[in-house]
Amino acid sequence: MTPDTTASDTVFSVSSLTARLRDLLEGAFPAITLEGEISNYRPNASGHLYFTLKDEGAQISAVMFRGRAAGLAFAPKDGMKVRCKGSVSVYAPRGNYQVIITAMEIAGEGNILQILENRKRQLAAEGLFARERKVRLPFFPRTVGVVTSPTGAALRDILQITRRRNTCVSVVILPALVQGDGAAETIARQIETANDFALCDVLIVGRGGGSLEDLLPFSEERVVRAIAASEIPVVSAVGHEIDWALSDYAADVRAPTPSAAAELVVPVQGDIVQRLALCQTELYDAMHTRIERMKLLVKSFDPYHLEVRFRTIEQPLLARLDAAKTALSEQIRRKTADTRDRIAHCVQMLESASPQTILARGYAMVRDGATKKIIRRAQDTAAGSTIEIVPAEGIIRATVTGC
Repeated sequence: MTPDTTASDTVFSVSSLTARLRDLLEGAFPAITLEGEISNYRPNASGHLYFTLKDEGAQISAVMFRGRAAGLAFAPKDGMKVRCKGSVSVYAPRGNYQVIITAMEIAGEGNILQILENRKRQLAAEGLFARERKVRLPFFPRTVGVVTSPTGAALRDILQITRRRNTCVSVVILPALVQGDGAAETIARQIETANDFALCDVLIVGRGGGSLEDLLPFSEERVVRAIAASEIPVVSAVGHEIDWALSDYAADVRAPTPSAAAELVVPVQGDIVQRLALCQTELYDAMHTRIERMKLLVKSFDPYHLEVRFRTIEQPLLARLDAAKTALSEQIRRKTADTRDRIAHCVQMLESASPQTILARGYAMVRDGATKKIIRRAQDTAAGSTIEIVPAEGIIRATVTGC
């Protein structure tokens, strides 16, 4: 920094003093790395980002222009701790200084957590953590696959617990790096290998405890997608109970530790033998009860019992048939009598209205001898006309002499 040699009696204008200060500050801090907490975050409609960086003792204004802000891998927000690269500048119109930021990342562990949170949201949106994708673990797996470090304590714990719980269960070890460069790739590849060759009935993927950075391979997208795509049920067992990784969300079951994972997937042999014995007893009792019930049922089908049962079913039906026959006969008899009475009445009415009956009483019918028309009035004939008189029997022909 150039020492100030300005005389004490020099009079500055505001602009000249500000320009002098700008030259001093911008010359002294052309490229800096600054760490602090974002406060008063104000994104501009034009794409520029304005905010304040602060710590426990001070704060400074900051700006990140649109071109640089477009390349950010995360969304800044108040309270986020960040590490920025840029330069100090003086904004003359307001007479204050600020930092012009060219690059920004989330600082320290917060950076990792933010990245993991963003990745978790992205993968969850794709449905990789959906409950519908998860399957139940097999009750009695013949072979358990373990994707972990072949020299780690996690594998030793799993093998020890498996031998103790069930000697009939085999363990297939799929060795993988569990931290550092290339770890995620080997973990994902071993998961895919287990599926390609159907090496096991259930798969444990995990490692022992470690720092957040040590556990990062189990949160890599490559590993999460391999677990989600696995047709073999997967148990995620990463670190201790308080640790977590994205593999926990993609797996079918999350175990708090590798030891707990072994206890989840390997049933106790003695418990299975006891349960089988109980099932055998229950099956025998059920079969015995069923056979006795069938014996009683068959016994009831001898000829005598069959006849009795048949008669029991038949008698009510026969009684109903007899009653129906009697009712039908009575209805036919009654209907026939009613019909006979109506016919007799009609005959009587017809006979009483018959012309022959009237003629039999002494009346006669007179009609014109030529036209055969009934003569009802004397005016319907004339002297000299021939008429016919029809009594009850026979016909009398006559000539009209006068009317």
